[in-house]
Amino acid sequence: MSKLEKQLCELLEQGESFVLATILSQTGSTPRLAGTKMAIRQDGSIIGTVGGGLVEAQVIKTASEIFQTRQPRIREFRLNAKTADTMDMICGGCLEVLLEFTEANSDMLKMYQEICLALQKREKMLTAAILDMEDEKQIRVQRCLISGNQVIHGNFSFSEFLLASLAEKMRGNRAPTLISEDRQKFLIEPLFVPGTVYLFGAGHVSQQVAILTKMTDFQTIVLDDRSEFANRQRFPTAEEIRVPASFETAFSDLTIDKDSYVVILTRGHSHDKTVLAQALGTDAGYIGMIGSHRKCDAIYKALLNEGFTERDLKRVYSPVGLDIGAETPEEIAVSIAAELIEVRAKNLMRQ
Repeated sequence: MSKLEKQLCELLEQGESFVLATILSQTGSTPRLAGTKMAIRQDGSIIGTVGGGLVEAQVIKTASEIFQTRQPRIREFRLNAKTADTMDMICGGCLEVLLEFTEANSDMLKMYQEICLALQKREKMLTAAILDMEDEKQIRVQRCLISGNQVIHGNFSFSEFLLASLAEKMRGNRAPTLISEDRQKFLIEPLFVPGTVYLFGAGHVSQQVAILTKMTDFQTIVLDDRSEFANRQRFPTAEEIRVPASFETAFSDLTIDKDSYVVILTRGHSHDKTVLAQALGTDAGYIGMIGSHRKCDAIYKALLNEGFTERDLKRVYSPVGLDIGAETPEEIAVSIAAELIEVRAKNLMRQ
C-alpha cells in the first residue's frame, strides 16, 4: 500500500486529480482480491492494477465518466466466459469496484501527506471510507484518518464503541476490509507499515536481497565495515547504507523492534557470531543467519558457552531462507525474501 499512497500524494502535490478504484468485494475466481486499489489519471494511464484484462479496461472507461460527473459509483463485474477468455482465468467470479473522484485540493492533500508521514514514522493508523447509499444509484463517500481511538482527519463522527469495534475487527489484518456496522458500511484500510530489514554484510547475496526487499515493500538498511562494498553504487534501492567502524559497534544506534528483520550475511563466521550475539539482545521479529548447518552449530556452541540459552537460539532462522534448493546469490536471495514475507505475515496476524 505505501508505494501507491506515496505516488498518489505526489499527484496531489502537483495539483493533479485522479479517480481511485477499489475492489470492495470478490467472490469466486477473480484476478485480484478485495481491497486492491488502482488510480486512473485524466489521460487514462493507471497507477496500480485491479487485474488487467476486460475488467480493468471497463474500470478505466468508467473512470472517464467519473471525471465528468465527480460522483462516486459502484460497479459490479460478473466474470462470464467472455471476460474469462480475455483474462486467462476460470470464469464464474464476481467483483464490486468502488470508483471515486479524488480532487487535488488542500484538504485531500493534507490527508495524504499525513498518511505518508505516518508511514515514514512507522505509525499505525487506519483510513476509513464511509459509504452512504442514498439510493440504488447514488452513493456518498466520506474519508477519515484514524489514529488510536480518535479521528485525526475527516468530519465523520465516530462513537467510542464504533471506533473500538472497527479496530478490533481489523486487528492483525493487513488488507482493506469492508465492514458493516450500525447499518453503515465502512471500507477500513490499515496503513501498512513496512518492516525494516537490516542486512549485515554487503556481499553478492545482500545485493540481490536488497532488490527484492525493495520490491516487496520492506525498508532496507545495509551495514558493512567496508565502504568499498557498502555504498550507493552497489545498493541503489536501499533506504540507508551504514559503514560502522566494526561489526562490534554496528547495533549501537539502531532501533530494533518487533517490526525489524535482522539478516546476517557477513563475510566470515566470526563476524556472523558477533552480529548474532548482539541481535539476540534485541526484540527483532526475525533473525536469520546464512551458512551451513555445520557452521551454525559451531556458532551456537560458542554462544552457549558465553551464556546464551537454547531458547535464545531457537529464535534464529538458520540456514537462512526457505528450503527451495537455492544455489546462486539470486536464488538464495529469493529464498530469503520469501521467508521474510512469510514471517512478516505471521507477525501481523499476532498483532
